Amino acid sequence: MDYLSDKNFKEGAVLSFGEILLRIVPDADGEWLNDNVLPFFIGGAELNVANALALWDVPSKYFTAMPENGMSAQIVNYLEKKNVDTSPVYYHGNRIGIYYLTKGKDLKHDALIYDRANSAFADLKPGMINWDKVLDGVSWFHFSAICPAISQQVADVCLEALQAASAKGITISVDLNYRSKLWQYGKHPQDVMPELAKYCDIIMGNIWAAEQMLGIEVLGDIHESGQKSIYLKEALSSSQRIVAQYPKCKAVANTFRFDATGDIDYYTALYYKGEFHSSHEYHTNEIVAKVGTGDCFMAGLIYGFYNHFGAQEILEFATAAAFQKLFIASDATTQTVQEINNTIQG
Repeated sequence: MDYLSDKNFKEGAVLSFGEILLRIVPDADGEWLNDNVLPFFIGGAELNVANALALWDVPSKYFTAMPENGMSAQIVNYLEKKNVDTSPVYYHGNRIGIYYLTKGKDLKHDALIYDRANSAFADLKPGMINWDKVLDGVSWFHFSAICPAISQQVADVCLEALQAASAKGITISVDLNYRSKLWQYGKHPQDVMPELAKYCDIIMGNIWAAEQMLGIEVLGDIHESGQKSIYLKEALSSSQRIVAQYPKCKAVANTFRFDATGDIDYYTALYYKGEFHSSHEYHTNEIVAKVGTGDCFMAGLIYGFYNHFGAQEILEFATAAAFQKLFIASDATTQTVQEINNTIQG
């Protein structure tokens, strides 16, 4: 089996593929109606990864779809200033997707409202994209399970992209983000994701996402155990079964974030080359925003593998980066490599 440590990623860029979104943030008490102020952030899971990698000096490209208008031009200029290469962006359609998330709430919370129908990305169809051109100079392709959750035609575009990337020998990673409010077109994730996962070299998520998306059952009644040792044991078992079911997969990462009683406990695990690694555990009772922590962890994994770190070093970097994201309001991290390393050393 080829391992990620054998690849020379620095011959190419990391391409993040996904829908750009505007996140609108009402406050929980409705004061925005009186103040005429409604904060917003530019994000989307894959763009958050692209932004982090660009900040950390990894060549970062971003594929999305946007209408060709003045606002899109402003956004592209903003991203280019952050060293994100937007040359792969596909221009068509009439609108950018939006979602509303009450301040301080989680993406899985009832306070999440999507307004993404008929966005430029949602209207993509197979055959539109010249993948040879988009993938030129790319050594790593990243996407998330949010994309195929949008519609069957977008799922088909994902498959088309993965087949093209795989044919070029490009390393592929997926984040098993589960968004129940998006899987509304008559397909269950297990009808779609296994076909996409078979192209992936890195699968990241958690044991419950792997069960929901890939049918990798969580064994035993552990859901309410709260015991770290039990969760990590199940992460090892789940990772081993994923690698057995998907022979192309070389690494499986799991994140554990528990928000009980206002305190957050955060730790992660990585299965790579037949060895299981777990991270330092972090605690906090004060956060700014939960949005983008998983994206930041994924970016940290890519950063570590791209730079050929050891497995434990990769995991600790990604974990520290994700934990520190809890204290940042924007969708993507603003922490430098040095600041993340300071967290690890501290």
